Amino acid sequence: MGKTLTLCAAFGLLLTALDTSALAEEGSESSTGAKQVPAASAPIGGIQELTGAQALENAAEHGKYAFVFFYRNEDARTGELRSVFDGALARIADRAESLVIRVDDPSQKDVVDRFEVRSAPMPFVLAVAPNGAIVHSYRSAFSEEQLVDSFVSPGMEKALKSLQDGKMTFLCIQNGSTKFDAEAMKGVTEFKNDPKYAQTTEVVTIDPSDAGEAQFLKNLNVDPKTTEAVTVLLAPPGTTVATFKGATQKRVLLASVANATKKKPCCPPGKKGGCAPKKKGK
Repeated sequence: MGKTLTLCAAFGLLLTALDTSALAEEGSESSTGAKQVPAASAPIGGIQELTGAQALENAAEHGKYAFVFFYRNEDARTGELRSVFDGALARIADRAESLVIRVDDPSQKDVVDRFEVRSAPMPFVLAVAPNGAIVHSYRSAFSEEQLVDSFVSPGMEKALKSLQDGKMTFLCIQNGSTKFDAEAMKGVTEFKNDPKYAQTTEVVTIDPSDAGEAQFLKNLNVDPKTTEAVTVLLAPPGTTVATFKGATQKRVLLASVANATKKKPCCPPGKKGGCAPKKKGK
């Protein structure tokens, strides 16, 4: 039987990364009397001649993260945080590309619209994985160490991308040495193959013995030393619907989903008394 629980803390970064509409409600800085940073302001990584969309594609093609520094005005605060940003990206240049985008630059409209940051308080930084998943967002204040530590595991990248695409996500934690691998996949496969859910369901396999996934599994309350296959069912924007050990059955999975829809969802970030963590830098 599955154990149902909520994991807002583990996926709080997803909630905050995507909640740009909530940021917009807080208002944006005025541009009155502010000098604009030149559009050709050169980020680290040699991609300043590309548009934001091209730079993101370039980073993905090279298997690198893209760190995007959005700004509106050239003021003391922007300059201070830009220095922090540049310092951090210099340290991780082998793993990440950076790009700096003025939100009112017409040539960058596609990226600004894609991430819905036009009205967000500036500066605003996003860390985007090669697969397009937003893995962290930062505003108001951040340190070099925070940016340097933005990388997450491949399994978490895949899970975040799937959730950000609005899909139910099965994390199948098994590696061939765990017991009941086939039995655990049975219900998941039947669920995924159902025409009603095929287009809105994603399956991500994670090897529990992979040291790189240890922190992600800890967040999911899954023991990396598990001897049995474990299946975690996630729902957008970042809720753990249920966790199963061993075999899964389609009817049980469907019942878990139906039960989850009746429960109060994880509250959005920014609300008083909310369950999601505060925005980065707050």
